[in-house]
Amino acid sequence: MPADRVTVSLDDDTAAALADLTDRTGEGQSEVIRRALTFYAANFDAASTDSGPNLAAYHRMLSGGEHVLLDIDFLHCFLDHVTDANGDPDPEFAAAADTVSDYHAREYADRFDNVGDLLEWLSFCGFLSVRATEGDTYHVVFPSAELRWFMTRFIERSVRDLPFELDVEQSVSKVLITERRPT
Repeated sequence: MPADRVTVSLDDDTAAALADLTDRTGEGQSEVIRRALTFYAANFDAASTDSGPNLAAYHRMLSGGEHVLLDIDFLHCFLDHVTDANGDPDPEFAAAADTVSDYHAREYADRFDNVGDLLEWLSFCGFLSVRATEGDTYHVVFPSAELRWFMTRFIERSVRDLPFELDVEQSVSKVLITERRPT
């Protein structure tokens, strides 16, 4: 039998959560609270870091079935096999990728107002790393030259309905992207 007793005041949301858990588990309130505290203690670092927004976004992406986790090596294998010896994409693959980019252009028209937000989203997805250099210019780093051509092509096509244009200066695996507003 537990030795310590604790009195806790619950707000409406917490009381509803406790009632839901007791209904779902068939356990009493004390047991549910003991298990919750034990779980919280065991997972304190994960529960108290600032990764919550990222975890929530990952969860939304993955639970919708529209996105999947993919090992970066698999992505590189795919891209290696859809390019020729010169690194040029297979025309059928490029056309299919352009169809996906065109779909995202329509989706992004309501979602992004500037290229910085789009690049941050793509960075969150793991396709690239980005840092602002000055003004509306971004230094974008890709894990490989293959991913650079693939994502640069995607970015250029997917921003077509946004209220700006891009200047893109490419290197081997890096790209300098500058947002330019039409005058």
